[in-house]
Amino acid sequence: MQHLGVAKENDEIRMTKPRKYSSVVRVLGRLYAAKLEGMANDRASFVIRHSCFVISCRVILMLIFQTCCVALSQAQSMNVIGRWNIEITFANDAHRSLRFDAQGDGKGTLMATDPQSKVWGSAKPSEAKWSRGEGKSVTFSGPVEFMIGNVGRDPGTLVFNGKFETPDLITGEVEFSPLIGERPSKHGTFKAVRAASG
Repeated sequence: MQHLGVAKENDEIRMTKPRKYSSVVRVLGRLYAAKLEGMANDRASFVIRHSCFVISCRVILMLIFQTCCVALSQAQSMNVIGRWNIEITFANDAHRSLRFDAQGDGKGTLMATDPQSKVWGSAKPSEAKWSRGEGKSVTFSGPVEFMIGNVGRDPGTLVFNGKFETPDLITGEVEFSPLIGERPSKHGTFKAVRAASG
């Protein structure tokens, strides 16, 4: 009888041990699954952060590229080279017309085109020079001879300081320094419009 009791007790031990092991395996399985899920979440979070960083970098590079392209196209479109019809208004409300032919290497010609200029025959162009400044600014200058009435001439040097309003329009201030006599310089404003080609 005693042996039967011991055998029965051993059977119960055998029955309870697998149950204990299976519950430990279940707990370990859950922990492992939780660990895997945590690792997956961390990886997903890393992938999202990495993707956001890459996208941000690409957007910034695209914006820089577009800005450079716009600046380059503006710089190319705001080209001084070409023929310009200039209207000057001096402080005393006197108006003068000129033609400025800008060539490469900062060279060009300047010629008065006022109706009075034809009194003494066709006006001749004089050598001029031009240069680009910062941004949209441009400067050009040269000697010119304006007519005074029907008999006199007023030679001097014109200096234009302007900026591009559009690729075909320059506006700004002008100064005329007479070459004869002790007269002060004249100041005014100007508008230069690109002449149609052809």
